Amino acid sequence: MPVLPGQLANLKFPVIGAPLFILSGPQLVIEQCKAGVVGSMPALNARPKELLEDWLAEITETLAVYNSANPDNPAAPFAINQIVHKSNTRLEEDMALCIKYKVPVIITSLGAREDINTAAHSYGAVVLHDVIDSSFAHKAIDKGADGLIAVAAGAGGHAGRKSPIALLQEIRAWFDGPLALSGAISTGSAVLAAQILGADFAYVGSAFIATTEAMAGPAYKEAIVDATSDDIVYSNYFTGVHGNYLRASIIKSGLDPDNLPMSDPSKMNFADTGLKAWKDVWGCGQGVGPIDKIVPVGQYIERMKVKYAQAKMKVRSLG
Repeated sequence: MPVLPGQLANLKFPVIGAPLFILSGPQLVIEQCKAGVVGSMPALNARPKELLEDWLAEITETLAVYNSANPDNPAAPFAINQIVHKSNTRLEEDMALCIKYKVPVIITSLGAREDINTAAHSYGAVVLHDVIDSSFAHKAIDKGADGLIAVAAGAGGHAGRKSPIALLQEIRAWFDGPLALSGAISTGSAVLAAQILGADFAYVGSAFIATTEAMAGPAYKEAIVDATSDDIVYSNYFTGVHGNYLRASIIKSGLDPDNLPMSDPSKMNFADTGLKAWKDVWGCGQGVGPIDKIVPVGQYIERMKVKYAQAKMKVRSLG
C-alpha cells in the first residue's frame, strides 16, 4: 500500500466526496467532513466570486469548532476543486483564497499546471488530479500532482470510457501514490470493491445529490431517486466533454436522448443549445440505482459504513 500524505492518512472511512458543480456548498461539505468523508466543492460554485471567501471562512471555522469539541473524533479534511482550463478566468484569484485559508486538499480538473500545484504545495496542501486514462495520469504526475482520481466509465458528470478494472490496473502498474476511483460507486460494498481493485479511496458524487444538504432542487433529487443505470445518457453535446446525464432531464429539455449530435470539444460551452449543462440537463452517474430516498448526508454515509463493514466480513469469510 502507498504511504498516504498526512491529510489523507487517517481517514476513518476511505471516501472522497466528489465536487458537484452548482450542487455542493458549505453545508454539504461540512456535514461530509463531520461524517468522516472528505467533503469537497468546486470553487466556481461560489457566485459571485466574492462569496468564495465567505464559504471558506464558514467551512474552516465550523470544522475547527467541531474538532475542538470532538478531539477523539475529528472531522475529515475538506477539498476545493479548481477547473484548470483556459475558460476559468478566476483560477489564480480563487487559488489565492485557498492559500489564505490553507485548504487541505486541492482537486484539479480539465488540465494540469505546475504553478497551481506549486501554489498548493507552498502551504502543505495535497493535490489530486482527475484523469480518464493513464496518459493523462502521467502528465498530471509529471507536473507535480500528488495523487490521482481515476474517472472510469459510469461516473457522474464528465466521465471516461474505460472500465475501472482496466484503468486502475494501468495506473497502478507505474504509480504507487494516492489513488481514488470514480465511477458508479454509491454503496459501502462498492467502496470496498474500489479498494480491492487497487484504489486507496472511493470517489462518490451522485449519491450525495439526493441528500438534504445538496443545493439541487427537489425535482432533481427525486429524479435521482427514481432513476436506474438505464436512465443515464453519455454525451458530449452539452459541454464538448463527454459526460453522463439523466435521461429524464434531457427529455424535459425537449431533446431526444437517443439522437444527440456530437459537439466540438474545443468550445466547452454551447449557447446555441439554449440550455445550460448541469442546471437544465442534470448530471448523474450509473451508480444511481441503490439511491432510494432523500436523506441527510450523515445518514447516507452511516449506511455506507454499515454496508462496507458487512462486505469486509463477507470477503474475510471467503478466505
